[in-house]
Amino acid sequence: MYNVDDPDYQDNRDYNYKDTNSIYREEYDLILNIISENSKVIDLGCGDGTLLKKIMEEKKAVCKGVELSESGVISCREKGLDVIKHKIDNKLPFENNAFDFSICNVTIQMVTYPEILLSEMKRISKYQIISFPNFAFYKNRLELLFKGKMPGKMLFGYKWFNSGHIHQLSIKDFKELITKTGDMKIIQQIFVPPKNNIQKILMRISPNLFQYIPIFVTQKIK
Repeated sequence: MYNVDDPDYQDNRDYNYKDTNSIYREEYDLILNIISENSKVIDLGCGDGTLLKKIMEEKKAVCKGVELSESGVISCREKGLDVIKHKIDNKLPFENNAFDFSICNVTIQMVTYPEILLSEMKRISKYQIISFPNFAFYKNRLELLFKGKMPGKMLFGYKWFNSGHIHQLSIKDFKELITKTGDMKIIQQIFVPPKNNIQKILMRISPNLFQYIPIFVTQKIK
């Protein structure tokens, strides 16, 4: 068994969840706290279903998932989850307003058409939860400035040529996309809390510089 995020064994352009250990990421609990009990939830790019299963069990939510990787779909179904294989940045096979919450966790930067993904999330759900690695994070800026190449931290151990992260974005970029999409508003922005208070203060003062994995909650206006 190996770590699903280990670039020595994995290709994040085409995840293979067979013989991998499930990863519990720090942002999962924060996302879980946003979800209301007994709500209808869809996870877009749900991977092996670890987050979705936790939401189903702890929030008593009616859950569905969408995943492109065949091994991910199989892993989800083995967990008893209702998951289909489909691209999340295409027209989704769900009715308007079918869900209370749609989730896209650390995946928007990996799709070909982020604007379509966001528009579809808006169409099928009242609230949208989106997280992503912030390309404007200060460590990335310093590495690009002094080394003159794609920041390694942003690529999670991969190289620029073999990474599935094809649309790097900052917090400012994301806010611009929300405006461009239209009929959406940001109602909450949170982040994985750091281990010391100084970092926490810096994250609040200048989020685009110091927040590494921001989590946004947006709402459909109309």
